[in-house]
Amino acid sequence: MSITIYHHPDCGTSRNALAMIRQSGEVPDIIEYLKTPPSRERLDTLLRLLNMSPRQLLRRKGTPYEALGLDDAKWTDEHLIAFMLQHPILMNRPIVITSKGARLCRPSETVLEILPNPNIGPFIKEDGEVIFPKPSTLG
Repeated sequence: MSITIYHHPDCGTSRNALAMIRQSGEVPDIIEYLKTPPSRERLDTLLRLLNMSPRQLLRRKGTPYEALGLDDAKWTDEHLIAFMLQHPILMNRPIVITSKGARLCRPSETVLEILPNPNIGPFIKEDGEVIFPKPSTLG
C-alpha cells in the first residue's frame, strides 16, 4: 500500500496531514511539488482523481492569484492549468492519494477519510487544536 502526499513544508496544513499519515503507521512518498512540479499529464490525473476542476484546485493566499487576475471568468480550464504549471504555488495543498482515494486535505484531518488506518488516536495539530478521530465514522 502506497500513500503519496503533494506536500509544501512551509504549510501548516500540509505538515499536519503528513504527521497524521505518519501517526497512522504509514511511510508516505512525499512530493515537494514546488521543487518537483507535476507534469501536465500528472496534473490532469490529479484533477481527475480529486474530481475537481482546475479552478477548484487554485490557491489564492500567498500566491500570484490576485496579480494574475485569476478570479476573472475569462480564464478557461486550459488557461488555469497553464498558470498552475507555470506557478506551482497556485496548486492548493496538501493532496494525498491512497488506495482508498485522493483528497485535497483542507482541513488536514480530511486525510483520515482515505487512510488505511484512520484510527490514529488523539492528534494535536500545530495550532493546538486536538483532533479525536471517530473510528465508527471513518473508513
